[in-house]
Amino acid sequence: MMTIGAGLTILRLAVAPWLFAVGAVGFTSMQLQQRYDGQNFVIRRLRRMMILSDVLFLVAAVLLLANQDNLFHFDQFIYIKYVRNNWVVTLLIAAMLQLYSVHRIDSELQKEAKKL
Repeated sequence: MMTIGAGLTILRLAVAPWLFAVGAVGFTSMQLQQRYDGQNFVIRRLRRMMILSDVLFLVAAVLLLANQDNLFHFDQFIYIKYVRNNWVVTLLIAAMLQLYSVHRIDSELQKEAKKL
């Protein structure tokens, strides 16, 4: 849903930010339910990076909602400086953190499995 919502923003559909927001909430809640109870410091650090990226996905959703015709009625200067299209940067940072941490966690879990 996040991809569909982000893609539909090109067409400036009013439903696009809401689709992205629902997808971001669903994705974040799914990832927050996952746990790691091991002692590997690297995996714990990478898990914190994943949680940070989840928070950034939610921030991107809020910024995308705010980007829709100044939905939250910010002052024009504040809107242009802090809100307008900054959701893209936030989404990019979140996606890069997510990709990095997922691949690193996978390799660390494989290393742990070989040690056992």
